[in-house]
Amino acid sequence: LVNETAGLPEAAARQLEQEALPSAGRLTASQFERKTRKLRERIDPESITARHVRSVADRALRFDPARDGMGWLSAYLPASDALGVYGQVTDRAIALQGPDEPRTLTQLRADVFRDLLLQTGCAETGCTEAGCTEAGCTEAGGTEPGCTETAGAAGSLGGLRPNLIVTVPMLTLLGVTEEPGSLDGYGPIDPDTARALAAKCPSAVRILTHPETGAVLSVGRDRYTIPASLRTMLQVRDGTCRHPGCSRAASRSDIDHGLDWAFGGRTDHNNLAHLCPASHALKHEAGWKVSQAKDGTGTLTWTTPTGHTYVTESETIIGTAISAELRRKVDAPDGPASEE
Repeated sequence: LVNETAGLPEAAARQLEQEALPSAGRLTASQFERKTRKLRERIDPESITARHVRSVADRALRFDPARDGMGWLSAYLPASDALGVYGQVTDRAIALQGPDEPRTLTQLRADVFRDLLLQTGCAETGCTEAGCTEAGCTEAGGTEPGCTETAGAAGSLGGLRPNLIVTVPMLTLLGVTEEPGSLDGYGPIDPDTARALAAKCPSAVRILTHPETGAVLSVGRDRYTIPASLRTMLQVRDGTCRHPGCSRAASRSDIDHGLDWAFGGRTDHNNLAHLCPASHALKHEAGWKVSQAKDGTGTLTWTTPTGHTYVTESETIIGTAISAELRRKVDAPDGPASEE
């Protein structure tokens, strides 16, 4: 909280403190940090562009020696670039997993990262993607070995091909306001970067910004399978696994029916949430119970086998954009949503 209020005007710092503290007791340190970071950008959005431009100039790569013949290699990059690299490395690492692969996902990430940069060991990791055997940075739009592009600029996004989800307010997209966008897995980003990422998107998905967007909120009891548009909405809403204390990315988690389908649970946004495999097992096999608020916010209340309760909030509250009338229809047993 001290870090996020640093540099804010007194009134803005006081507002941030008042809005952040009520949830401090039920969030982990990392979850609280993400929440306060998002609150800061909403309370003082004018500062994000200037701070991002200044921070991009500080981008760096550093090596820190560690014990036992090891070392840390870390890069300070614009969030969209860093998430793009991490996402590609993770996707390739997951593709290598199997019954005969003894390495953990963490170890596979490190090995794939090493092999992609050193251009060696591709046969060992099974990497066959473009960029694994080519020198230089052809994937980033360059043509010569060692070429560079200005980090953080719109031009450097041309080679970014991982699956990134960016949420941009419509007025920001149109250039009417400078409200920050949101990068899934990170949080608030400056409006210029948000617009640049949105311009590179092969498609756009409208998510609950108006009651008539066409986004599927529910298929009721008609089918168990979750529609693609609803999956996307839930990933943006949840951000991470929704079990207390877990921060595994929603993109790497399962979507669970709060009230099991077998017991009459519906396939709608008010009965679905992301759980990682371990948390999924706790819910179904270890006696943990969960209920979801019906106000569209996605707030979950967990009850442990010992009777203790914990509340987990959505990463992004987007259900509040649904009109009260539409929410009543979605929640109604025989409402129109169940007939889609």
